[in-house]
Order: sequence, then structure tokens, then C-alpha cells
Amino acid sequence: MSDPQHVNRYDGPVFNGPATQNQLAWNNRSVTQNQQVNSQVAPGYAELAERVTELLRQLPGAGLGERDREDAEGAAGEVLEVITQPDPEEGRVRRALATLRGVLAPVATGVAAGTTVGAQEWARAAIEGLIV
Repeated sequence: MSDPQHVNRYDGPVFNGPATQNQLAWNNRSVTQNQQVNSQVAPGYAELAERVTELLRQLPGAGLGERDREDAEGAAGEVLEVITQPDPEEGRVRRALATLRGVLAPVATGVAAGTTVGAQEWARAAIEGLIV
């Protein structure tokens, strides 16, 4: 007679190894996640870190679609990750900032559907502040 097979049924994420500094959301319609980075910012990048952190805080009210918001959050996270390294790669910072500006441009110009005047002004100011 053969042994009975054991079947695992998981109702959530399963990690088969180390999993640190993760943020998860599932079984919900919309979610806004924030993560505070308490790392030391490389010299010369403190002002940029403040601008990107503020941008992340205000991003949910910008009127972006889900996909664009995710792209903006990813690019902002990359900026913060790179500028907290001892010797930040300026090219990575510039590319991530270019992505952020690109995602915010339709809001700043009013092309994004449902964009309010306040969101347009916020996006313009954010784009102007995202320069290295």
C-alpha cells in the first residue's frame, strides 16, 4: 500500500528562504503602502531625498492610474535606495528620476484623465525638484 500524499494549501504568501524588508498586500481592491527609509543619505543628496520622500507621501492623491503609480513608487524607491549607498551611482539616480518625471508629465500637462488643477501644479513642482 502506498503512503498518502500530503497536499499543502496556502491562503497567503509562502517564503522558502529569507524574506526581509518586504511589503505585501493581497485580496484587496486598492492599497497604498509606504515605507520609511532610515538610512544615511550620501553627501550632496539630502535635499533630493527629502523631495522624493515628500513626493511618495503625496503620490496617492496625484490622480495617477495604478500602473503609473506603481512605476513612480518603484522609481522613487530606487532613487532612495541608490542615494543611501556610500558611493551612489549617479547614472542610476538620473535614470530613476527620468522615469519619475516621465510618469508625472501627463499629470503636469493635464493630459491624464481626471487631473485637477492642484494635481497639475503639484506635478509641475515635483518635476522641477527632481533634478540632480
